[in-house]
Amino acid sequence: MTKIVRLFRLLCLVGLVAVSGCAQGPVGNPVVPEPAKAVELPKYLGRWYEIARYEAIFQKDCEAVTADYSLRSDGKIKVVNSCRRERLDAPVESAEAQAYVVDGSENAKLRVSFFWPFFGNYWVLDHDEAYDWSIVGEPSGRYLWLLFRTPHPSAALEKKVKTRAAAMGYDLGLLRTTKQ
Repeated sequence: MTKIVRLFRLLCLVGLVAVSGCAQGPVGNPVVPEPAKAVELPKYLGRWYEIARYEAIFQKDCEAVTADYSLRSDGKIKVVNSCRRERLDAPVESAEAQAYVVDGSENAKLRVSFFWPFFGNYWVLDHDEAYDWSIVGEPSGRYLWLLFRTPHPSAALEKKVKTRAAAMGYDLGLLRTTKQ
């Protein structure tokens, strides 16, 4: 993907480009809840596998999606999002970002920038105590990600997380399953 296309997609993500090419998806939750609990950053860091999401222009045709989080020496968080377009055997595409914790959010709200000075919201809406799963969204209700520590969680665990997302007001009918 060219740098211009990536930049355009990132600007769409943070709402800085308002043209037909940035058409945002439907609102899957008109009343996004505040994060349910605090996040212990050392436990949240590491690799996450996306199992389902609300489709977004910047992730169009992405499969085998992962997100890697690590602590930078300046205290910010390094974010590396990766995917393979259309096929599980396609080349890996990655985008690197930096994030910082929003003051007063108990580490549950981040501001993420793939292209400075533009930032988007990343809210850890809920997670289990062992950090085996996480439900991530943002204030508009147009984006939702269901993340797990394994690429193939059990059907029971996946159902539990989807049930939790529905209880938080998310429309599960808008979820797109990610092939891993």
